[in-house]
Amino acid sequence: MPLKRTAKPREVHVYVGTRKGGFRFRSDLKRQRWQIDGPFFSSWEVTQLSRDPHSGHLWAALNSAWWGRDLQVSRNGGKKWEKSAAGLEFPQERGWNLARIWRVVPSHDGKTLWCGVDPGALFRSEDGGKNWHEVTSLSQHPTRERWNPGAAGMMVHTIIPDPDAPRTTYIGISAAGCFRSDDDGASWTPLNKNVRADFLPNKFPDVGQCLHSMVMAPSRALFQQNHCGVYRSTNHGETWTDISRGLPSRFGFAIAANPQEENTVYVIPSIDAEHRYTCDRRLGVYRSKNGGKSWQLLTRGLPQKNVFTQVLRHGAATDTCDPAGVYFGTTSGELYGSGNGGNSWELVQANLPAISCVYTAVV
Repeated sequence: MPLKRTAKPREVHVYVGTRKGGFRFRSDLKRQRWQIDGPFFSSWEVTQLSRDPHSGHLWAALNSAWWGRDLQVSRNGGKKWEKSAAGLEFPQERGWNLARIWRVVPSHDGKTLWCGVDPGALFRSEDGGKNWHEVTSLSQHPTRERWNPGAAGMMVHTIIPDPDAPRTTYIGISAAGCFRSDDDGASWTPLNKNVRADFLPNKFPDVGQCLHSMVMAPSRALFQQNHCGVYRSTNHGETWTDISRGLPSRFGFAIAANPQEENTVYVIPSIDAEHRYTCDRRLGVYRSKNGGKSWQLLTRGLPQKNVFTQVLRHGAATDTCDPAGVYFGTTSGELYGSGNGGNSWELVQANLPAISCVYTAVV
């Protein structure tokens, strides 16, 4: 039987969630001109708008101060959306309120979908999102009484399936830290050794760290932007190394990894937890090509005077082109992109609502 041919990718998509709706930006592989689609769900805050690489489905996590939360899926590229929230709830007797949906992430084989929510819980689906089931091994974790909400709540905001170990998944919780399951979610181990929690009496607890965002590089190293620094782990999260030296601040939210380079990562620091806008009144991205041993400030094409904006935890992403594209969105509604790994930047779109998240796909 002849091998099935896979169509070559023709477009780069950048999916942007904002405080008032979601948008899709489309370009050819040169990434020089962009076409905008949307807004989708213009009266909702969109905390995720992304494409499942296995099914091609689009997922939208929605939240509203008036209407609550919702999870929607489109199976035809955003032309039609359907509710996908059956089972996304807690037993009534527990008295928990599902306050916000943060992430939907597929396993590497595409058979399982993981959904992270506030308050610090995880759901999974084995039927493409038609039905969801609570992962009680996390909800009832023995350390849970020592978890606390961050400014945006207590949530599972990061989910990273291990590409080399089908039963292993990493998650990030604010404020609890990094956890790993090696048995397909049956149990979870906290992995926060050497990560600071300056806001707690014990500065290096086993749980309670405020992990803001986390990524896995092609080297399989894990990198996290924490409330209290930037860290790297080269042993599956067992221990972490502080790599904040050379950055203007230990505080920030977004982190992204370059899929074409073993240990290249990008961060966008903020002044501190009190002020929460970019350092030195300018917009700059810091890049490390050696796993955090040194950092380079990238500013070409970015505003350098009187900048008072911020990039949120899911506000930066990379695409899989070569060279990789890098993108980030600000709370003042600007989407920036780089088609050369961050060496220079262009304004893709201004005057959007405050940007909550940025995701990419090459299709």
